[in-house]
Amino acid sequence: MAPPNDPVSPILSLCRSNSLEQYFDLSNGKFSVKGVPLLSEVPSNVTFNHFHSTSQSSDAPFPLFQRVRALSHKGGFLGFNKEEPSDRLMNSLGRFSNRDFLSIFRFKTWWSTMWVGNSGSSLQMETQWVLLDVPEIKSYVIILPIIEGSFRSALHPGTDDHVMICAESGSTQVKASNFDAIAYVHASENPYNLMKEAYSALRVHLNTFRLLEEKTIPNLVDKFGWCTWDAFYLTVEPVGVWHGVNEFVEGGVSPRFLIIDDGWQSINLDGEDLHEDAKNLVLGGTQMTARLHRFEECKKFRNYRGGSMLGPDAPSFDPKKPKLLIAKAIEIEHAEKNRDKAIRSGVTDLSEFETKIQKLKQELEEIIGEEESSASNEGCGSCSCGADNYGMKAFTNDLRTKFKGLDDIYVWHALCGAWGGVRPGATHLSAKVIPCKVSPGLDGTMTDLAVVKIVEGGIGLVNPDQADNLFDAMHSYLSKVGITGVKVDVIHTLEYVSEEYGGRVELAKAYYKGLTHSLQKNFNGTGLIASMHQCNDFFFLGTKQISIGRVGDDFWFQDPNGDPMGVYWLQGVHMIHCAYNSMWMGQIIHPDWDMFQSDHLCAKFHAGSRAICGGPVYVSDSVAGHDFDLIKKLVYPDGTIPKCQHFALPTRDCLFKNPLFDNKTVLKIWNFNKYGGVIGAFNCQGAGWDPKEQRIKGYSDCYKPISCSLHVSELEWDQKIEAANLCKAEEYVVYLNQAEELRLVTPKSDAIQITIQPSTFELFSFVPIKKIGSSIKFAPIGLTNMFNSGGTVQELEYKTTAVEFSAQMKVKGGGNFLAYSSESPKKCCLNGTEVAFEWSTDGKLTLNLPWVEEAAGNSDVVFAF
Repeated sequence: MAPPNDPVSPILSLCRSNSLEQYFDLSNGKFSVKGVPLLSEVPSNVTFNHFHSTSQSSDAPFPLFQRVRALSHKGGFLGFNKEEPSDRLMNSLGRFSNRDFLSIFRFKTWWSTMWVGNSGSSLQMETQWVLLDVPEIKSYVIILPIIEGSFRSALHPGTDDHVMICAESGSTQVKASNFDAIAYVHASENPYNLMKEAYSALRVHLNTFRLLEEKTIPNLVDKFGWCTWDAFYLTVEPVGVWHGVNEFVEGGVSPRFLIIDDGWQSINLDGEDLHEDAKNLVLGGTQMTARLHRFEECKKFRNYRGGSMLGPDAPSFDPKKPKLLIAKAIEIEHAEKNRDKAIRSGVTDLSEFETKIQKLKQELEEIIGEEESSASNEGCGSCSCGADNYGMKAFTNDLRTKFKGLDDIYVWHALCGAWGGVRPGATHLSAKVIPCKVSPGLDGTMTDLAVVKIVEGGIGLVNPDQADNLFDAMHSYLSKVGITGVKVDVIHTLEYVSEEYGGRVELAKAYYKGLTHSLQKNFNGTGLIASMHQCNDFFFLGTKQISIGRVGDDFWFQDPNGDPMGVYWLQGVHMIHCAYNSMWMGQIIHPDWDMFQSDHLCAKFHAGSRAICGGPVYVSDSVAGHDFDLIKKLVYPDGTIPKCQHFALPTRDCLFKNPLFDNKTVLKIWNFNKYGGVIGAFNCQGAGWDPKEQRIKGYSDCYKPISCSLHVSELEWDQKIEAANLCKAEEYVVYLNQAEELRLVTPKSDAIQITIQPSTFELFSFVPIKKIGSSIKFAPIGLTNMFNSGGTVQELEYKTTAVEFSAQMKVKGGGNFLAYSSESPKKCCLNGTEVAFEWSTDGKLTLNLPWVEEAAGNSDVVFAF
C-alpha cells in the first residue's frame, strides 16, 4: 500500500508571503512574466488569478504543501468568461510568435507525443501543455490546460498565431460560461524543476490525484518480464505461455513477471450466444466490437488441467502455429480491405471478393481446429481433479511450482471490461450499449482502427454507480486465482460515452474511484500498469493510486500502413514518445517504456534505451524468437536488472528541437546510477508527425548519420538528492559502451563530438574520479558486458589505513569489470580471495567476475594500492 500522508488537517487555503514578487501580470491585453511579454492581444474576457486566490482544500502531505506554498508566487491561473453557456467553449488566450515551444499533444485518442514550433498557430489540436522558452530572463514558462468543475481543457492552434483553449464537458446537458482556473501557468529557471513545481501546485489545487513521490511503485520496475501480445495476439493459450516462459529460463534469463495480454477473457459479439466465447479471434481489431460476458477466463484457459504441464507427458508446442494463424488472419484482413475499397469505388459484384474471404476464413478455422485438438489432449499428471485444479488458478499454481522466480503474473483488460465493454444481460451488472460520440478536437488526430471499431460497436457501459462492483468483480476473482496485477488498457474511452452521465469528468471520477478501490483491495495498491491513457483527464482524475503507466505508443515491429522503412523509423518514434512524455507523466506515475522484441531488426536500438530508461525491461518475443545475447546485456540471470535511479529525460538542448525529422538533432536522454551519470545518444531521425496528413509518416531524407556533442554538464545532477554530490568532481572518466572507449574529462573540457548512424546509439557513463592518497585516481565503470555498466556497481567505499589505500565495491553480475585507475593496484581481492587482474598504462583496470548464485550475483571487489 502507499505510505500514509503526514497526519495534518486538511489544508483549507494556501497563503503566500507578500514579500515575494509575483512572476506574472495580465494588463493592457498583454500577459507577461517578469516584465517579458508572452502573449499579446489577450481578449478582454480572459482573466488571471494568482495561485493563492483560487486554492481549495487539499489532503496533500504537509511538506509538499509547504513546498508549493513557498513557490506560489511563480504560478497562477488563466480563466475566461462567455455570455452564453455551452458544453464546449473555445476562447483565445492571446497570441505569440517567434518564441520556441515544446508541447505534448494527443495524436490518437489514447496516445500523446511531442511537437515543437515557435508560434501559437503551429500548435497541434488537443495539446496537453506547452512549454515556452524565455531566454530574456533565462527561464521557462508552462501553460497547462486543466480541469475545472465538470470541464476539462486542451490547447488548440488559432489563426494569426493565437493560442486557443477549449473547455468541454462531454455532455450537452452540462454547460458553463465562466472559468476562473481552466489553465495553470508556472515559471522556473530550470525546465525539470518547472515540471515538478507545476504538477505539485496542481496536486494541491485540484486534490484529485497524487504525485509519484506520494505513492509506492510495484516491484516489477526493477525486473525483467515477458508480455504475450506480439507472441500470440488473441491466440494466447496456456501451453504456449508455458513453453514461452520455459524458453527464457533455459536461455539463462528468468522472467520475474509475466503479462498475459488480450485473448484470455470471455468475450463475444452482439448476436452470438450470450454465454459462449467468440471463436477464431486472432488479430487485434477483430475483438474490438466484442464484449465481456463473464469475469472468468475463456474456454482456452478454463480447460487447463492442473499438473498437465508438470508431468513427463506435457503437451509440446509448435512455435510455427501462432505465426501461421497470424499470417492467415492478415490475409483475411487484406482481402476485406480490398473488398471495402472496391465498394467505395462503386463495384457492385462482390462475389469474387466474398469467395476469397470465405476460403481464407475456412483455412483459418482448419488451423484453429488443429490447435484446439492438440490442447484438449492434455493429461492431468499426478493431480487430483477437483474444481480448483482447472482453469487459471491451476495454471498459475503450476507456473509458480515450476518457475520459482516468477514473482508476478498480470493479465490484460480494458477499462470498461473489454474493448466493447460488458455485454448487457450477461452479468449481474447493469450494462447498456452506448453509442460513441467523438469530440471535435479528436478530428485533428490520426485515423485509428481502434477508434473506428469502437465507434462502430459502441461500448457496453456498466452504470457508473456500479463501477466499484465492476472492478471488484473482475479483480477479486483474478486475485483468488493467482493473478497479482492487471494491465488496464483502452482507458481513454469514457469521453466517448459521457453524454448521459454528467459529462466526461464526472463519469471518469466514478470509474477511477472504483478502479482505485479495487486496486487497494485486490492488488496491494500497486498491481496495475496503465495503458492507452495519455490524456490529462486520466492524470488529473485517475491517479490517486495508480503509480506506473506506459509513456509511449505501442511497440510496432513494422508500419501497419505498409511503409517498408517503418520497421526502422517507427522505433525512433517510439523513443521520442517515451522520452518527452516522461517529463510530465513522470511527475505522477513511474514511466514504463513498453515491451519490444529481442529478435527485431532494431532490437539493439530499443535495448539501449530500455537499459537507461529507469523502468522495467520486458519483451514480447515469440516462442523460439529470442536474442539471448542481447537480453543478457540488459538482464541478470536472476531476472533483475541494473536499473537507473531516476527516469530518463531529454537533455536541455533537445527540448525545443525535433529529433525526428529536422536533419540535425540526436535524441539525448540523461539518467543517474548510484555512483555516476549516464547519457544515451540515439539517432531517431527519419519519421514524425505530418500536420497536413494528420499521421506519423517516414521522412526518408532524414534517415542518415547525425553528429552531436555531449558534455558532463548536461547531466541534471540536482534532480535527485542522492546524485547532487556527483556534480562536484573535478574530473570524470567517461566510458562509451558501444565504442568501448575510456576518456577523461573535466567540467571545463570541450564537449565530446560523435556521429551516430541511423537507428543506432551510444551510451556515455560519466563517473566522478576519486583521488586516493596524493596521486592515485580511481573510478569504477562497472560491467562492460551490460549496457548500463554503471548500474552494476551496488556499493562503493574508499578506505585509508596506515599501510594502504583501497577502493572497495560490491558489484552485481558476471562478466568483464572495468575501472579507471591511474596506477596499477598492488593487489585485488575477489570475495576475500586474492586474484589476478589486468592494468594498462591508459588506465584500464579489468577483472573477470563470476555470477555467484549463492550471493544473488553479488561480488565483493577490493583494489588495494
